[in-house]
Amino acid sequence: MELEVRHLRALCAIDDAGSLHRAARQLGVAQPTLSAQLSRIEQALGGRLFVRERTGCRPTPLGRTVLGRARPLVADMRTLVRETRAAAAGGDSRLRVGSTASRALAGWLRRLRRPGLEPALQMDVSANELLRRVADGQLDVAFVHEVEGSPLRVPEGLRLRVLVEREPQFVMLPADHPAAAGGVVRLADLAEDRWMVDPTVDGEWDGVHRMLRAVGLNPRVLHGDYHTAASLVATGEVVTVCQPSSRSRPDLAVRRLAGDPLGVRLLLAARTRDRLDAAYPALEEAYWEVARESCAYREWLEDTGPLPAPSPPPLTPGTAVPGTGRPALTPSR
Repeated sequence: MELEVRHLRALCAIDDAGSLHRAARQLGVAQPTLSAQLSRIEQALGGRLFVRERTGCRPTPLGRTVLGRARPLVADMRTLVRETRAAAAGGDSRLRVGSTASRALAGWLRRLRRPGLEPALQMDVSANELLRRVADGQLDVAFVHEVEGSPLRVPEGLRLRVLVEREPQFVMLPADHPAAAGGVVRLADLAEDRWMVDPTVDGEWDGVHRMLRAVGLNPRVLHGDYHTAASLVATGEVVTVCQPSSRSRPDLAVRRLAGDPLGVRLLLAARTRDRLDAAYPALEEAYWEVARESCAYREWLEDTGPLPAPSPPPLTPGTAVPGTGRPALTPSR
């Protein structure tokens, strides 16, 4: 038997669904038909791809290898069909954009939009998940951040461009907090406060924990998303780290942390250099626009020097960032 795209699509469906029964339902075929097809595929490849269990199916080591090669092919075929249909209809394809949270998103999407091209946005708190979707062909580009000390798992073959090598993380605290009176807050001034951290953000809790432990703090911590955190900060319940482009409000203040103890690296990822080059300038403009709108971040930038010059060429995983000697990112295994 010669493998076809439909066979690869069936393997991906089984892995995604976790059982033959659910996969068959998604594919619109009978379960015995899908089971027989899987057996023929395994015979053609010379080994078992899934372990059948009472609770479902899970890929074998060989299955994971095949799936790792199959997903990009299935995604490429899906993209080919979609773009061909769009071209035949006289239109342009969508630009599938992924991103972790950022105030630059609105400006970036606005700059990307043009006649015949409507960006479609997928948000996720997990930068690693967004990178996987780019590698699988589910997204065209993804804007992600890498928390200092917690390297991202970058799939082989992705192109990366660094937007900001080290963005300092600020703190959000109640406007009437004594530490908010000045422009810079020491961690020691927050020793009695309860902190809120989103543990679903890749590397976030580890980064905050390391930052606090380095100055001997072991505060009370609540776990929750950052939208909820802002509400709790405003009522005096918690303090939390935040992006420097966050803006103060009458009920909460955004302040720089003394010594800038926590930073993140901001990156754009794509599978091709052309896609990366097309999306990057709009992101760069949008990011520095919101950076200047934040009083705290603007003051930090003025203190530390002029705004960065245009970015260097794209990176591939494992290469060094020009002028720093720091690895670009660690590819996944």
